[in-house]
Amino acid sequence: MESKTELKPPVEVRYREELEALRAADTGRKPLGWRMSPRAVRTFILGSREPIRHNGREITVRKKYLGNDALVERCIITLAGSRGLMLVGEPGTAKTMLSELLAAAISGTSLNTIQGTAGTTEDMIKYSWNYALLLAKGPVREALVPSPLYIGMEQGILTRFEEITRTPAEIQDSLISVLSDKVLNVPELSEDGVLFAKAGFNVIGTANTRDKGVNEMSSALKRRFNFETVMPVRDVTLEKQIILGEVEELARENQIDMEPDEDVAEILASTFHELREGVSSMGHRIDRPSAVMSAAEAVSVYYQTMLTAYYYGDSHMDMGCLVQNLVGAVQKENNDDLEKLRGYFQTVVRDKGGKEGGLWNSYYEARKYLR
Repeated sequence: MESKTELKPPVEVRYREELEALRAADTGRKPLGWRMSPRAVRTFILGSREPIRHNGREITVRKKYLGNDALVERCIITLAGSRGLMLVGEPGTAKTMLSELLAAAISGTSLNTIQGTAGTTEDMIKYSWNYALLLAKGPVREALVPSPLYIGMEQGILTRFEEITRTPAEIQDSLISVLSDKVLNVPELSEDGVLFAKAGFNVIGTANTRDKGVNEMSSALKRRFNFETVMPVRDVTLEKQIILGEVEELARENQIDMEPDEDVAEILASTFHELREGVSSMGHRIDRPSAVMSAAEAVSVYYQTMLTAYYYGDSHMDMGCLVQNLVGAVQKENNDDLEKLRGYFQTVVRDKGGKEGGLWNSYYEARKYLR
């Protein structure tokens, strides 16, 4: 049978060589249960200036999180302590990516994850039972099916809790005693009914600020976390770099033999930045759409356009296709946002086309797809 390529290998697989090189060269002080020192974790996420020699090769550790370096350092130190880490911010600000990078470097796996939804139950967080074994043998450890929190405590690894505020408040609060005492009671087990967390265990939570009020975290639970706010990218050049870097990686993983167009990435980065901020580089005031204008959405718009060029065209990015994909991103939450996008084209894009010409003119001419 033909082997299948994984669509999205986990972080620890994608960057295996970097992780192995960093662990081999790591001489820093490690918190109990960690596979790397905080210095090496920082280097893995933020990159190194010099390559690391490992197994006769020079391994370059590239920068993976293009955001606030100080925030990354604080996150690492939080996880080295006794409090959990909560990453909050707008959708698409790379909270999940940062939590994956932290977990892969510290624990060697980013897959011990709880996905918070309205239907998440306490069983999905802590443990459940294999009822066939339970009936046959009674409440023994063999019949217990561990969930991510139990696994994290038992193995001394990080547990990631995605979209925690989408989980009902009473389910969220099941974390309080675990985060406080690092103990999980399993009353059904007559023996070994108390699980003590091994060194290395902690929780990384993520929450979108747009979900505020859905299932607000209790004050008691908030006190068990250090909160870090992950802000949207504020620099156009950095946003362009993020788009190009992410698209190059997506193209490589999916064997798309096509080089990204830097000029198109710059136009898209400018568009998302200006719509998000409500002001253009030329001083125009812009009505901001209610849709999430994040770097992640910009990557999606660019990659969709790239795929169209690769499979249907001649591997050249088409501005009409770009605008059509942009409409899909802007209009997904509110139809009124399309009118705001039209206003952006009639002022900002028109004036930039007149001033800079070239691709900006082609971009303006593609406004017909905004109808």
